[in-house]
Amino acid sequence: MAVKFQQENRIFTLDTKHTSYRMKVDAYGFLLHLYYGGRVYGNMDYLLTCYDRGFSGNPWDVGNDRTYSLDALPQEYPVMGVGDFRNSALIVRNEDGSECCDLRYVGHEIKEGKYGLPGLPAVYDDAGEAQTLEITLEDRVSGLRVTLLYGVLEEADIITRSVILENRGSKHVTVGKAASACLDFVTGDFDLLSFYGRHTMERNLQRETLGHGTYAIGSRRGTSSHQYNPAVILADKNATEDAGSCYGMVFVYSGNFLCEAERDQYDQTRLLMGLQSDLFHYTLVQGEKLTIPETILCYSDQGFGLLSNRFHNCIREHLCRGKFQDAPRPVLLNSWEAAYFAFDGQKILKLARSTAALGIDMIVMDDGWFGKREDDNSGLGDWQVNEKKLGCTLRELIEKVNAEGVKFGIWIEPEMVSEDSGLYRKHPDWALRIPGREPVRGRNQLVLDFSRKDVRDSIFEQICKILDQGNIEYVKWDMNRSIVDVFSGKTMQGKVTYDYVLGVYDFLERLLQKYPDLLIEGCSGGGGRFDAGMLYYTPQIWCSDNTDALDRLRIQYGTSFFYPASAVCSHVSAVPNHQTGRSVGLHTRGVVAMAGAFGYELDPEKLTEEEKAAVGEQIKQYRKWEELIRRGRYHRLSDPFTAVYTAWMFVSEEKDRALLSVVMLEIHGNMSVSYVKLKGLDDTAVYRDTESGKRYYGADLMAAGLPMPVEQKEYPAYQIELIKE
Repeated sequence: MAVKFQQENRIFTLDTKHTSYRMKVDAYGFLLHLYYGGRVYGNMDYLLTCYDRGFSGNPWDVGNDRTYSLDALPQEYPVMGVGDFRNSALIVRNEDGSECCDLRYVGHEIKEGKYGLPGLPAVYDDAGEAQTLEITLEDRVSGLRVTLLYGVLEEADIITRSVILENRGSKHVTVGKAASACLDFVTGDFDLLSFYGRHTMERNLQRETLGHGTYAIGSRRGTSSHQYNPAVILADKNATEDAGSCYGMVFVYSGNFLCEAERDQYDQTRLLMGLQSDLFHYTLVQGEKLTIPETILCYSDQGFGLLSNRFHNCIREHLCRGKFQDAPRPVLLNSWEAAYFAFDGQKILKLARSTAALGIDMIVMDDGWFGKREDDNSGLGDWQVNEKKLGCTLRELIEKVNAEGVKFGIWIEPEMVSEDSGLYRKHPDWALRIPGREPVRGRNQLVLDFSRKDVRDSIFEQICKILDQGNIEYVKWDMNRSIVDVFSGKTMQGKVTYDYVLGVYDFLERLLQKYPDLLIEGCSGGGGRFDAGMLYYTPQIWCSDNTDALDRLRIQYGTSFFYPASAVCSHVSAVPNHQTGRSVGLHTRGVVAMAGAFGYELDPEKLTEEEKAAVGEQIKQYRKWEELIRRGRYHRLSDPFTAVYTAWMFVSEEKDRALLSVVMLEIHGNMSVSYVKLKGLDDTAVYRDTESGKRYYGADLMAAGLPMPVEQKEYPAYQIELIKE
């Protein structure tokens, strides 16, 4: 069994195939953390030490024992108000204004299967091999009951954590801060890896020594944000891609979040992941519950590569759902960079004919097909087809596109409203606005109050009427601004940001239930909501609005630390690139885009005949390698921030097939040769390069590497397919 409880010493043991997790209910009812890391076989309670610590308080229960202090002991769910002055997982304000919560052990239950969360995304296990541990803690004075949820996926080496808060008292309590996971370490010599960015340059790796004090990242933007991804790695200082211990946390949530890493006065380390405390004060009346979104935990003793692989497998196999969870995705062409708002039905049909000739599967009609929408200043919220602009009904257009042998997809932005729209003129109260103040605009649009069911229902009805007009097989769901005016006319203040995200999830769940064959791609100005929460509903996400191949190398590199290639939408776009003005060769653009779900962002009519032939060849190659890219083990072979080349590879589970991709980033006079060392191959097997016919031992390729050609041109790229003989 993965989960056990030792009654005699009240120790919980959680074991996966290669990791162990230990915690203990002590004599006073406090739940202490003992250990998380590589597989162990003892109880690990010998790690607890107690000394008389100056200025560290002692609970009333311990009497005159000055050696017992929660300010120094490692805990499973630390709270404010009991003598622990480090960062708290939970802060509660009671009805009398006091901020205190004293949680003691009440009981526990071990269940077969993986727990689910009402209204929230969560890791699942269809095979039924997972186990759930529920530990109940309670504050005797307020009656607040806290249920800690642990999901153990033994074969996947994954442990998940979530928390349910329930007010069982007679007075209300207000939650001001709530995390779903805390890891306490009795040592403190770590680095922290986080992933920062901005619109069109997301998920840049940052590695810093965790010194004394608190390092915090998070979002107050209403989404997980372009600026910080809700996923971090705590690593030994000597940890690399292939060696050393590291711990990963991924928050399964698409809204405001807070991650705090702290090295305390005794050189101990605490890592917290949960809801952002700013703009959040969630009042629970008697009988009311609050569920804190899930955090996925993973540990590796073989560096970041193994950690990433375990997260990839978990997200691809235990978080993404539906028809496209593990199925080939269509190669598509999106109309945005091909036409922007300047299109009609004939232009879309012309693009469809061009895509058919190239072998592309699908055309996606992006923004501009509805309401009064000739630019981004009007029309959002009026989800009625502009038949005058299209020159026909939507059904007629779809039928014409399908007749060309091309599938049809469409762009929507359901969470937004333009002030210049029929919807806003009729229902101005449906937008998030602070009474008596003018709103803060973003992209000249406002945010609809998706915390309200009546608002969601109305938009849902409009969107369904669109989807019912023809054979629409794909939807790109966009969200193009941050949330500023956090106020709702119907939702209790302090709950708005949380209930808003649950409203988005509710909308998506209803859409998937009604249209189970629909592929939904997530997007928020590209990568502004690239998180595990969205992947529960949308198995692929537009990685970034930046389609420049060189920038994408860095963006996709950071993304790969947690998210599988199957989730990464990466397209070939026109040059000069519309975001950077840089020109990169078509072949290189194709190599970069084949690191995920492949497609195009350009007008095929503007391609030369030579380029059209090259595109056709790219599509053939991608289809040949699609399963390997989608399901193969991903290996990072270089760091694009420091190396003269970027290289990565996919290796099949059986190690009988591999695809190496390399992009040269620098060219100099009398250039030295770059040797790319491969990973993940069978040491003693012989691999054949399918293009050159050359044969290599796997060990040779991994130990000494492959020399890359020295070419006097900008950004040459190479793809080498290796087959085991």
